[in-house]
Amino acid sequence: MKRRHFLGASAAALASPFAAPALAAGTAWQRPAAYGDHAALQPLRGLQGQDLACDSASIEGRLPNDLRGTLYRNGPALFERAGRRYDRWFDGDGLVQAWRFDGGGRVSHRGRFVQTAKFQAEQAAGEFLLPAFGTAIAARRPVRGPDDLNVANTSVLPLPDRLLALWEGGSAYALDRDTLATRGLVRWSDELAGMPFSAHPKVEPDGTVWNFGTGMGKMVLYQLSSAGELKRHAVFDMPPCAMVHDFVVTQRYLAFLLPPLTLDMDAVRAGGSFAGSMRWQAPGQSQATRVLVIDKADFERRRVFETPAEMVFHFANAWDDGDLLTLDYVRSPEAPVGEQRLRSIVHGDFRGSPSSQPALLRLNLRNGQQRSDLGRDALEFPRVDPRVVGRRHRVVFYPAALSPGHEQRFGHDAVLRLDREIGQRDAFIFGPDAVVEEHVFVPKPGSTREGEGWLVGAGYDLRWRTSFASVFDAEHLSDGPLAVARLPYAVPHAFHGQFAAA
Repeated sequence: MKRRHFLGASAAALASPFAAPALAAGTAWQRPAAYGDHAALQPLRGLQGQDLACDSASIEGRLPNDLRGTLYRNGPALFERAGRRYDRWFDGDGLVQAWRFDGGGRVSHRGRFVQTAKFQAEQAAGEFLLPAFGTAIAARRPVRGPDDLNVANTSVLPLPDRLLALWEGGSAYALDRDTLATRGLVRWSDELAGMPFSAHPKVEPDGTVWNFGTGMGKMVLYQLSSAGELKRHAVFDMPPCAMVHDFVVTQRYLAFLLPPLTLDMDAVRAGGSFAGSMRWQAPGQSQATRVLVIDKADFERRRVFETPAEMVFHFANAWDDGDLLTLDYVRSPEAPVGEQRLRSIVHGDFRGSPSSQPALLRLNLRNGQQRSDLGRDALEFPRVDPRVVGRRHRVVFYPAALSPGHEQRFGHDAVLRLDREIGQRDAFIFGPDAVVEEHVFVPKPGSTREGEGWLVGAGYDLRWRTSFASVFDAEHLSDGPLAVARLPYAVPHAFHGQFAAA
């Protein structure tokens, strides 16, 4: 497919630190001050475009001396201009954060908005000028392609010479790894300029990077070297699906779960948002989720299987064993339910939040036979040890909702470790006064055993109304955090991040 056709079709569719009590091991947090109801949750109010900086966070506990590097995070952080608020959490402009651990007991924090073309234009105007993924806004600037709408707000990819801010609908934005200053859009090649580069690239143990992008019935695949140089790519017709957020790699394959989502073009042409125009299991369409399996050695070798309809946003990992492919992922509520919750959250309504559960799909590639297993925990944002990406794993880490009554609150309140081989669960529950974000696994220097390392992530304390980073021994979560680094301010909730060792 020619680039101009791909871009044209996509554009048309989109038309001061303080002390605090130490944590008690294995218990929920207790804080002295009342915070009122969840409508006062500061992170979801967002920022106004300003930078954030704290040179020395307040530390509780003791940071590991060997933990040196930067936890980069990305997420939507500006939701309102000129009295108009976005309808969907995903629409906010991207704020990239750097939590830096110096190995000497000090943690600093920086946050800067990605200077996308959209962000700069709307900051100058003081109002929204362009439509968003989930908010119908009449365009007051030309929309020539997805990057005119790019908010770079979903994830990051650290490369040796730069940091990429990612959004699944358009190009990556390159940032300076130290200052977080925006360098500009990434062009992998002239042919691929402006094509989507998703927010969930997969990095194999040898550093090879795989990624994809989708739009208007087409899929583009990318293979990059560990240095971030393009090695191979392909563009081809894909099975029908209006949105694909994540995928997995194994040693031999790339695999996608494509839920039965369609895009109602009449609704788009009538002024509806992209997200608001998606339909679940439309009449006359497939009532199944398709499994697209692609040979890594030959992108032309593609197979499609069908499995009962389900919604998937995030994968933990996958592996292949002969003809058996195993996918470890999180099963999400069906699209209409999830869409309504996302619309409610950004307006301060957190009641009745639906849960997502861990799931395994085992698929025989020879005869199509399959078996699915579904867990009971309410969780999301799965992560594995980066040394087992694409290989058989036994341990997965999640933020989870484990306190009683979590259905009536926003977000997660615990970190959870699941051992797939023996079915063992290990968790630390912060309790209802914390909102816990994704935590990533960081291997201990010199270690070789899967899961031997630290679990590092961010969260928000509802009573103090400030954000924090927590560090756990990944093999002993229930002992509680080894250390917590507290900021003197609140940071909007981020989606995804990566740790780059120093």
